[in-house]
Amino acid sequence: MRISTKRTYGYFLQFFKAKKLLFFIIFFSITFAILCDIYVPLIYKKFFDLLSGVEAYKNADIISQLMKLIFTLGIIYFFEWIFWRITSFTLVKFEASIIRKIYNNCFDYLQKHSYKFFTNNFAGALVRKVGRLARSFEVICDKYFWDMYPLALRIFVSGTIIFLSNKFLGYVVLGWVLIFLTFTLIAVYIKLPYDLARSESDTKLTAFLADTITNNINIKLFSALENEVQNFKEITYDNAKKTKQEWNLSMMIDGIQAAFMMGFEVLILYIALKLWQKGIFTIGDFVLIQSYVFQLMDRLWNFGRIIRDIYRALADGEDMIEILYNEHEIKDLPNAKILKVDKGLIEFKNVCFGYNKKDFVFDRFSLQIKAGEKVAIVGRSGEGKTTLVKMLLRFYDLNDGIIEIDKQDIKKVTQDTLRESISLVPQEPILFHRTIFENIKYAKSEALDEEVYQASKLAFADDFIQKLPDKYETYVGERGIKLSGGERQRVAIARAILKNAPILILDEATSSLDSGAEKMIQEALKTLLRNKTSIVIAHRLSTIMSMDRIIIIENGKVIEQGKHEELLSHKGRYFDLWSTQVRGFIE
Repeated sequence: MRISTKRTYGYFLQFFKAKKLLFFIIFFSITFAILCDIYVPLIYKKFFDLLSGVEAYKNADIISQLMKLIFTLGIIYFFEWIFWRITSFTLVKFEASIIRKIYNNCFDYLQKHSYKFFTNNFAGALVRKVGRLARSFEVICDKYFWDMYPLALRIFVSGTIIFLSNKFLGYVVLGWVLIFLTFTLIAVYIKLPYDLARSESDTKLTAFLADTITNNINIKLFSALENEVQNFKEITYDNAKKTKQEWNLSMMIDGIQAAFMMGFEVLILYIALKLWQKGIFTIGDFVLIQSYVFQLMDRLWNFGRIIRDIYRALADGEDMIEILYNEHEIKDLPNAKILKVDKGLIEFKNVCFGYNKKDFVFDRFSLQIKAGEKVAIVGRSGEGKTTLVKMLLRFYDLNDGIIEIDKQDIKKVTQDTLRESISLVPQEPILFHRTIFENIKYAKSEALDEEVYQASKLAFADDFIQKLPDKYETYVGERGIKLSGGERQRVAIARAILKNAPILILDEATSSLDSGAEKMIQEALKTLLRNKTSIVIAHRLSTIMSMDRIIIIENGKVIEQGKHEELLSHKGRYFDLWSTQVRGFIE
């Protein structure tokens, strides 16, 4: 058994502990229901033995005994029905409760994974993996409760009864069962790699489909439909090939099992006939043995499918299990403290960081941003401006060095309190597919409605919202697709205003706005920036002229810093950037 398969069982079993009572109710109700069902052929044996007597229909005593057997049969069927109903309703409650816990556990664990994790995984594939894990538990639970345990109990009890009736026949049945089960288990083990390959191929297909649907606009813009269709055909071809291999192997296994069944049925009938000829078997024994044998054959016929379904379910759940057993890359320390921001002093001390071990974006980088200071970070694309923000938000851990806020190492405080202290307006804000009101209020769940409206007005978002048919109750679509870039930006700014954190980061916050809207937002940002330590990342230098300090970063180092006028007088890198932008504007 694969280690990941053991992990899957271990993961599921942890939820059983909280539902022990329901588990034992299901276990015992199934046990009694099966015992009732197994007892029925014993009644039929007595019934047919009495019925086969000479002129039994004229014997009042025999008729009376037959009536008692019928009455007993009715009582047994009644109790069997009761026990199966108890099993059904209890199992529904048991499975539904644990599936809910699995979904909650997956959601909680996934969301705690790092920024890097989500950049390396397709959203659609992750969603499917969570759903498949929950479905995996349901399938495995059903198979063990409805099939595996009843089958094991039937084999043990029925086999014992057959053995007590006739040892030779008992040995034949036991030998055949062992051979059949051994073959089935070997066949399933051989087939498992094909199940896993099909499952992996299915995941790739889903991920590709989700990615292309999300990027449908790019497919249209670059007239790439033909290429994407061809790529999808290759993926579906591979998926169909692996699915066909799995199905063909299943058909071969089914064929061999069918041959086992047919041969065994003929053999049992032959042995029973010989025993009847010798006077060892009565008609009732014949009925008893055939009932048990046919019951076993019926259940064993499905045994291969049951095992394959279990392994398929395990394979489906393994992808998510691997994620759940993959430790979070960014974790709070066991004794992490709450970050307390009184002033907002930010210090980068000898920071070393790289996205890979070979190339560092920052190497021994140091920078101090004073409490309440408004700082602009300027540099060419790829120089690490946004990386600086991600490090401050602890989306990545440093290779070396320390980042402090008010003399508190951000690695030694909780991630939640760190991010609660920072408002970020990103270059490309992504919204939930919820109402505009809910998206703004997301920054401060306890905010009053009036606070939300006020933040919207300060961000100059209220004007366009009031023109929408449903106003603040308008759903924005997946990732906010129903709103323009500028409208999404204003909603993001409204969120930052509402959050009112002591540290503010604007990452190209006005890049999606036209000149008129940008002017209005700049006025709103003056209020937002007041009494806050602010970091503004901008390519448009005209938006940062009033900053307390402008810092130019190149090759992971600070090469210039100062006010706008000072930097222009130095005629260094900032002067070159400014001149290029002014010249471009004039041209």
